[in-house]
Amino acid sequence: MVVFLAGVGMSRIGKRAEAGWELVAEAFNELLEMGIPPEIIDALYVGVQSETYEHQIMYGTLVAERLGLLPKEAYRVEACAAAGALALHTAYLAVKSGHVDAALAVGVEKMTARSTEEVTDALMAASDYIDQMSGVTIPAHYAMIARRYMYQYGATEEDLCMVAVKNHEHAAANPKAHFQRKITLEECLKSRPIATPLKLYDAAPISDGAALALVVSEKIAKKLPTPLVEIAASEVATDTLSISQRPDLTYPRAVAEAARRAYEKAGVTPKDIEVAEVHDAFTINEVLIYEAVGFAERGGGYRLIREGATKIGGRIPVNPSGGLKARGHPIGATGLAQVYELYLQLAGWAHGRNTGARVALAVNEGGVNSAAVVHMMRI
Repeated sequence: MVVFLAGVGMSRIGKRAEAGWELVAEAFNELLEMGIPPEIIDALYVGVQSETYEHQIMYGTLVAERLGLLPKEAYRVEACAAAGALALHTAYLAVKSGHVDAALAVGVEKMTARSTEEVTDALMAASDYIDQMSGVTIPAHYAMIARRYMYQYGATEEDLCMVAVKNHEHAAANPKAHFQRKITLEECLKSRPIATPLKLYDAAPISDGAALALVVSEKIAKKLPTPLVEIAASEVATDTLSISQRPDLTYPRAVAEAARRAYEKAGVTPKDIEVAEVHDAFTINEVLIYEAVGFAERGGGYRLIREGATKIGGRIPVNPSGGLKARGHPIGATGLAQVYELYLQLAGWAHGRNTGARVALAVNEGGVNSAAVVHMMRI
């Protein structure tokens, strides 16, 4: 059975005064404005990272209630920052198996009401218990990876900052991005260190936001007025919680494995991908993912940035939305914010940043590349 994306919605990303469910409602209204009748939705799956922020663990029921979708099947899924893509994976399986004909994948996080220290602590829950008790924060994990990568392959802090500069340039054309402004290489290099060699501008911000996607069967798809995007593959893979247990810090095995399966299922190769949204929570991770999904050879990812190959207009545009770095990173919503952008790209609706792509890749990960979810889409 072929499974389609038939519509998407996303709230504006940033520091928002509203509750998380209100941001979901904002995204849902965009879907309804596309002409999607809500009564076709059979089930909804909601990706949320932590109950710390809003003291709410029943987000599936909450969203069903507030969107007027009771008594539909509804529940929460989690994989830290991969929760949104995991919600889409769940919806994909529900439709693919014939369990339902239409499922809504939702991702949401309301983070900015908590302090940076509280958010850092909540995110540390995605790492190994011993790492947590040792005080190794998530930025510290990525800093160790970056240091090792620079030593092993000769990349520089300038290379990492070039990722940030690119993604801010893309976000300047995205009206829903957290940061709609360009930055310079010098600004990035001079920003304050958070875990050397990583600096403030190497890191994604703490954001609020929601995104969603409607997944439908062929039977339902024929009745809808919206562009149809085929979900050609949806794959999940895992790795150790602690990076100390991996043979090579610089190689995200879970991403590589999920991508390998996705290419095989979709019957395409890395050369066929025309646009990608990847998980750049820290600039080093975008470089690692270039290599894990086959856009570059091992140790050669940073050269794509130097060549400008991943800018809009380059050989393989990556993160045309601005990525987590500049579009923003509301943890549970991030995976579906990526899918939102790729739906717009494939439909030709990403005004001011269209790539003309027909085949797209999304890579969303949780922990420190401990859970990876890869989606392949085409129109």
